[in-house]
Formats: sequence, structure tokens, C-alpha cells
Amino acid sequence: MNINFLFEQIKLKRSFLCVGLDTDIKKIPEHLATSSDPVFAFNKDIIDATAAYTVAYKPNLAFYESLGAKGWQSLEKTAAYIREKHPEIFLIADAKRGDIGNTSSLYARAFFETLDFDAVTVAPYMGEDSVKPFMTYPEKWVILLALTSNKGAADFQYLKDEDSGDPLFETVLKTSQNWGSIENMMYVVGATKAEKLKEIRKIIPDHFLLVPGVGAQGGSLQEVARNGMNSKCGLLVNSSRGIIYASAGEDFAKKAGEAAKEVQQEMKDILEEAGL
Repeated sequence: MNINFLFEQIKLKRSFLCVGLDTDIKKIPEHLATSSDPVFAFNKDIIDATAAYTVAYKPNLAFYESLGAKGWQSLEKTAAYIREKHPEIFLIADAKRGDIGNTSSLYARAFFETLDFDAVTVAPYMGEDSVKPFMTYPEKWVILLALTSNKGAADFQYLKDEDSGDPLFETVLKTSQNWGSIENMMYVVGATKAEKLKEIRKIIPDHFLLVPGVGAQGGSLQEVARNGMNSKCGLLVNSSRGIIYASAGEDFAKKAGEAAKEVQQEMKDILEEAGL
């Protein structure tokens, strides 16, 4: 998927919502337990209820890998279902990969060929040769971790370079721009770090940002949009628990749809205010 198609979907749906499919087998409603594949059954109903309001889905691989082979099968079925029913939706593998070049090449093959994701989250710590293999696929994306929303981000991401004085996350932003372009690279910036978005936009004004942390983690959608939006929106704002676990009962899909619509309506107003 190219950047112009993604922006067209944002304008068409009046939304820049990404729904995180962080499907925990222990939180799935009890009535799905007898299904042959409870995780996929849950995901399918969530997708059907929210697809009208979202432009992206983001399965977090940990929730699937924790179940072994069955979890991987659920992920495969989920990705295939989205591709079949909603091919216009941007599909992100939240895998946080990044390894030596030949290993990254195989990770890229897994997510871009075998599973046909549009994007994969990648950790930048091992440098350019660990990231470049993901960029050999046309219209596929790397989403590079830049400034995350967790407490431990302070351990390394704000450490300053002795020569430049730049914190590490700014060095990642500046250096990695030489690896890709606005057509194949996005960055993760946590919603709970929204006050940093103005600084980040000075460094990468035109890239898309994947922004987790809105909803259950307490990030402000309004603040993220005010500080991070650009002329092509430039934002995919993720909500996971606040949508997919809006109800633990048999009405879980209906409630998820209502929660997604509520976020989409706020995004619609934001886009209109921005003239997009």
C-alpha cells in the first residue's frame, strides 16, 4: 500500500484509527470458548464490527506466539480474513523484529510474503543492516520504534549524545531517514509522549507516525492530533483494549463497534478542523 492510497482511505473513512488486535485468550468472552479457534472467532467478530471505522489493524504478535502453533494459525487466518474482506485496510504486524541482515530478510519474508502484511514494527538498535531487508519489498513498510510510551523508555531513549547533545530517540529519527523514505518508513511515537511530537515533527515533518497509547493507556487524541498531524494527516492512532475489550459479554462485538465509532467521530471532527 502506498502513502497516497493510505491518505485516501483516511479521507474516505474520516478516520485515522488503528485497532490493535491484542487478543488475549484469557479475556475472550466465555461463549467463544467452545469454538474450534476462539482467537480467530473473536478477531473475526471484532473486525466485522469495526472495519467501517478504522483504516488499520495491528495484531501484536506476542498474543499469538504465546499460544504456540495454534496461535500462529489464528494469526494467519486473521490476516487472510482482513485481506479477503477488507483489502483496503492497512495491516500491521506488531512484531518488533530487528536482527542481523540475513535473519531480518527471513522475518521480512514471513510477514510480507507468507502473511502479506503491509508493515512490520522494527527495533532500530542493531542499525541499518538490520532494517534494510524489510525495505526491499515494494509498497511495504517498516515502522521503526522511536519514542515509546512505556515507563522504561527513559532508560535509554532520552540518553544524550556527548557530541550532538541529541537524545537517542532524535538520533534514531535523524539517522534512519537515510535508510528509507516517507513511502516505506513510519515511526512509533507513544501518545503519552505527545508533548514531544512538535519536536519530532521538526525532524520528520512528512512521515507517518504510528501512535499507540490512546485509550486505556491515557494518551490524549486531541493533543496527539494538535502536535503531530501534517498535510496528509500523518497519523495512525492505535487503540487496543479500549475497543476490543469494551465488553466481556456476548455483546462484545457490538460494544467494540460502538467504541470504534466514538473514536472515529472524534477523528472526523479533527480532520474537518484541519481542512483534510
